[in-house]
Amino acid sequence: MTDLAAADQLLEDNSPASGRLSLVALTKQFGNGPDTVTAVDAVDLEIEPGEFITLLGPSGCGKTTTLRMIAGFEDPTGGEVVLDGRNMIDTPPNKRPMAMVFQSYALFPHLKVRDNVAYGLKLRKLPAAQLNEEVELGLKSMNIEQYANRAPNQLSGGQQQRVALARAMVMKPKVLLFDEPLSNLDAKLREQMRLEIRRLQRHLGITSVYVTHDQSEAMSMSDRIVVMNKGRVEQAAAPEVIYRQPATVFVADFIGRANFLDVTLLSHDDDGHATVEVLGQEVRVPAHPDAAGAADVVLLVRPESIRLVAVREGDEVAAGGHAGTVTTSVFFGDTVEYEVDTEHGTITAVVADPNVSDIHEEGAKVEVRFNEGRAWLLPREG
Repeated sequence: MTDLAAADQLLEDNSPASGRLSLVALTKQFGNGPDTVTAVDAVDLEIEPGEFITLLGPSGCGKTTTLRMIAGFEDPTGGEVVLDGRNMIDTPPNKRPMAMVFQSYALFPHLKVRDNVAYGLKLRKLPAAQLNEEVELGLKSMNIEQYANRAPNQLSGGQQQRVALARAMVMKPKVLLFDEPLSNLDAKLREQMRLEIRRLQRHLGITSVYVTHDQSEAMSMSDRIVVMNKGRVEQAAAPEVIYRQPATVFVADFIGRANFLDVTLLSHDDDGHATVEVLGQEVRVPAHPDAAGAADVVLLVRPESIRLVAVREGDEVAAGGHAGTVTTSVFFGDTVEYEVDTEHGTITAVVADPNVSDIHEEGAKVEVRFNEGRAWLLPREG
């Protein structure tokens, strides 16, 4: 039996009927009076059944506190956690149809793998035959049946994480919660595990809320990314929208690398574009709807949208280009990253799969161009 077939059979009976999760003005404050700190500030979020949502943001933004309130480990100061129409605020964690996978794995060191997976089912007092059957399916779904009689300290980090996932899945939750589950693994194993988690989640259709500080995890796993800042949701959208059309300068700066170019707004069209003057040129670029009425705007250009062309001694920069000098040139194998000094500031450029002969050395004169259709005009904040 394949792991996906085992997972199918695992959830065949009593599988979650829905899993629609709503956060309504969810708030958490710590302290009293003038020392009160608002960790989560009136968060509203609708999560569809079977959707994979990632909470992403800097340390202290409120993402882990939000997850803990969903799980019931933290009592909200205000608001609601609604699952399939039922407010879960007064329901203790062990009574919520949810399961959590922790950063530390949270395995019982004195129990063998099989008993760790069976622990939650034993608390439900399932008949022995049914319990054993579901544990076997859980082990097979994670491809760890060969480790069933080992202790957790006899397993690698990746194997321990599979045990934690199997333990969560056998509970047949309506919602799976992940608290930075891969942060203790090495880079290569993290990539492997995040693909496996996403593959199983899509196959099973379990609503999932995932907390991470790793942008690559968020981009590669999520149906939607929820970017948080200072306890609030800055933007909730698909990864490609978050990256290409961020709602705010904070989101643009937090997700990936970014060049913010000073511009003069000349006109704003009804088709979602604007004409601006940037780097001495007049160009037409995609624009955020709020840019039209903003007192000040800035143009986001991702480093991979910058193109550099060598300028030979005596040559002039062609129309549409801008003169610059390479101050830093770093070869990473699959990419070369440049910093280019221009009269309008330093611009970062990333070139993928470069030919060695085309790599610009430090001190080289170059012509700077960018893909106008991949730029994004934003209101400047602060």
